[in-house]
Amino acid sequence: MLLKLDCRYYKGEKSCKFNQLCEGCGFYEPMGKRVLIIKLGATGDVLRTTPLLKPLREKYMPSHITWLVDKNSAEALKGNLFIDKLLVFDAESLAGLMVERFDMVINFDKAYKAAAIAEQVNGKGKYGFGLSQYGTIYPLNKESDYTFSLGLSDELKFKKNKKTYQEMLFESVCMGYNKEEYILNVPEDDALWAENYLKSQGVEKGDLLIGLNTGGGDIFANKGWYEKGFLGLAELCVKNLNAKLVLLGGHQEIEKNERLCKNSKIPLINSGNNTLGRFAGIVKQCDTVVSGDTLAMHIAIAVKTPVVALFFSTCPQEIEFYDRGMALSASVECAPCYKRNCDRDDCIKDISVEKVYNGIEYFLKRNSKLQKVG
Repeated sequence: MLLKLDCRYYKGEKSCKFNQLCEGCGFYEPMGKRVLIIKLGATGDVLRTTPLLKPLREKYMPSHITWLVDKNSAEALKGNLFIDKLLVFDAESLAGLMVERFDMVINFDKAYKAAAIAEQVNGKGKYGFGLSQYGTIYPLNKESDYTFSLGLSDELKFKKNKKTYQEMLFESVCMGYNKEEYILNVPEDDALWAENYLKSQGVEKGDLLIGLNTGGGDIFANKGWYEKGFLGLAELCVKNLNAKLVLLGGHQEIEKNERLCKNSKIPLINSGNNTLGRFAGIVKQCDTVVSGDTLAMHIAIAVKTPVVALFFSTCPQEIEFYDRGMALSASVECAPCYKRNCDRDDCIKDISVEKVYNGIEYFLKRNSKLQKVG
């Protein structure tokens, strides 16, 4: 029996979409170069790795790209036309990967389990990070040495490095970087939901809409701005721009955003806790977004909404804004620190309301959005 196991349409457990046997089939299309990308999380990091997909596809024709991701970040990759197989990290996926063979294995995730998979999987060429026989993470190829060294030297990461994450990613896989964009598929129904939701909240065509992302995640301390800062900024945006403000966040910001609405002197739209698609749909409707160094910032970059990004405990150098973002960094002596916990709040109060407002106004003027103000 003739079986073309390397055909990108072949399934084995059931018929292919053409419902034909391999012998005599005119739709045979070999997978070509097989690529495995391991980037499990966090979701923002997953998103900022997507610029690699299109150049990989263009460089290796034909090719078949598999991406291994954590369940919590998988939604960011759904509908991505450059991914042939999306695998969610679980026992079944790992069992399959131990059998499959790849021409290229890319792991840009320093997590222990990600490095272990990269080390064990069958691959002719490996890039990024692996796991040694001593249970320690190390660079798989010399082109990944620089990126790896950032995690070992605060001096290099905090002060000397000027490269963005994407520059280092492309460098690690021996490819030239030409400011390739993020790839995020926002389903049509999610985009329509966001548009209708904002209409139901009184946002009309022609209104200036500013998104305020109030969270900062829970990996590093002090990645979100302080509440009085958001309240003062909202008042300034209404007073000077006649803008409407929508609060953005996830399940961790539910209470915070309810509190902001209660304490605000002006009306705020509390968008609640949404799916990633609906969240991205709302961000896409905004004229500008204010966010800490977190997922909302990456989504704004992906949907091409200008973003004023606030950095307290982390570094702005590694973020690629594509000339649609502005990084405002705390100037206190201890920042950046990348601490997991901190009982100080001087860094989050170091960036003034006026400075953030000026960033918003800059993008509105540059994009000719201030003409909306009557």
